[in-house]
Amino acid sequence: RFILAVLLTRLLTGEQLGDGLTILQAPEYVSFQKGDWPISGEKIPDMVALTMGFSVQEDLSWPGLRAGPLFQRPRANVLVVVRGVDSLALPQSVASYPLENPVPFTLDSVAEMVHTLFAEDTPVVLQLAPSEERLYMLGKANAVFEDLPVTLQQICARLSQDGSVLASLPLNSLSRNAEADLLFLSEVQVLHDITALLQRHRHLAKDHSPDLYSLELSGLEELGRRYGQDSSQYQDATAILANVLQKFGEDLFGLYGDSAVVEVVTVKNFEAPLTRKSRSILESKQISNPGSPYNLAYKYNFEYAVIFNIVLWLMIILALAVVVISYNLWNMDPGYDSIIYRMTNQKIRLD
Repeated sequence: RFILAVLLTRLLTGEQLGDGLTILQAPEYVSFQKGDWPISGEKIPDMVALTMGFSVQEDLSWPGLRAGPLFQRPRANVLVVVRGVDSLALPQSVASYPLENPVPFTLDSVAEMVHTLFAEDTPVVLQLAPSEERLYMLGKANAVFEDLPVTLQQICARLSQDGSVLASLPLNSLSRNAEADLLFLSEVQVLHDITALLQRHRHLAKDHSPDLYSLELSGLEELGRRYGQDSSQYQDATAILANVLQKFGEDLFGLYGDSAVVEVVTVKNFEAPLTRKSRSILESKQISNPGSPYNLAYKYNFEYAVIFNIVLWLMIILALAVVVISYNLWNMDPGYDSIIYRMTNQKIRLD
């Protein structure tokens, strides 16, 4: 009955069936157009980079995102990938789009751009996958999220402490002892802890450097594999996760002063396995130019815009001065406008 009700709701509201991208929260100046325009999974990193004001190698020919103000960009971008479900019945969202070609992707390229352009400001860069015990932190995230539980053993211990989500969630058919259930509940606990840590360090959301969060949740996938997608455990977990993600997006959106983009990608199954090397995203690549590890011309500096404007307008002023002086010299009457030629006049000399 639950699945039938969800399907009917999606059909009546025009929500897309199948894998999808849902824009949960976005400021007004980041314009997402409502429509059924599909986006490829491999283009998700480019879409995230464009929302943050970064340039991409290839133009994103996708009408879902319109160009926004040049000098007004969100302070943070939060991308949550939910594996094992094609869509979630989120209560409120800005827009939703079908996802085609759901190949595995990462935001490593966006994280490198954030670190390269804002290295001196140490922005928050957090990439987390609790099921794989994978955690990447850069900048201020090292100090803020150092106590964040990562391994399943740490998260299970966190679930038994005060302030655990177990005390507030309607578990229904979910068990506190089953391994698959604990994996799902641990991911919910991580979302809760991230919000709590950011509320404790609100100053991170007030600086001018953008923050990046990339979270991958696979608890539903494990529940579907263990109990089946028609089971009550899977249905209860889907409803819980939809409400938790909705609140998670609203909390982060409010912490960043309504200047954050929160996206949710739902993927039933990736078309290819995701292989990821165990390395830091700051590891330089072996390229032909050793002096530029990221293949960039120069390191960006915040004073670049100031220096550029000073040089530009100084050149324009000097060019206009040369033109005006040259014009006046060309049209000058030596007998009246020049004291040198006037002194050759006998009358003026006697005066």
